[in-house]
Amino acid sequence: MARKPRRAALATVFALSLGALSLTGCTSDDDQLAYQTNYANHQPLRVAGYPTAGSLRTVQQIVWHLADRDADALAALHTEDDDAGSTARAWIKAYSKDAQGQVTADFLDEGSVRQEVVLHFAESRRTQEITVRINNETWGVILDSPDPAKESP
Repeated sequence: MARKPRRAALATVFALSLGALSLTGCTSDDDQLAYQTNYANHQPLRVAGYPTAGSLRTVQQIVWHLADRDADALAALHTEDDDAGSTARAWIKAYSKDAQGQVTADFLDEGSVRQEVVLHFAESRRTQEITVRINNETWGVILDSPDPAKESP
């Protein structure tokens, strides 16, 4: 009997997640379980380019927090020293509905410590560029004011 594609995808992500866990050594079992649960509860993120394990995980979390309308969790990913609460709420207002649908993340550049990513929201055909980076050995996002742009047809 053939395995269902979703089940195969979950098995692959689980295997990759365990590999990332053994490489980093700093991810707790609770964090790993939360990540796997979020992965199973959201639409898969389409990916173009070459993300690192850290940049991919961070972008997935950004999209999940947008879809879940979780401004506090989104603000917690902010890597700068300023308070990101109001900016996170602006992102939720701008993208929460779009993030519940199909999203493609286009990973640009080399991503060893910083990576530019363009999010493409299929339903609205809008895009948003973000910068994910390592800050104190943890990946996060520079959460600027959202600037939705329409894609060209």
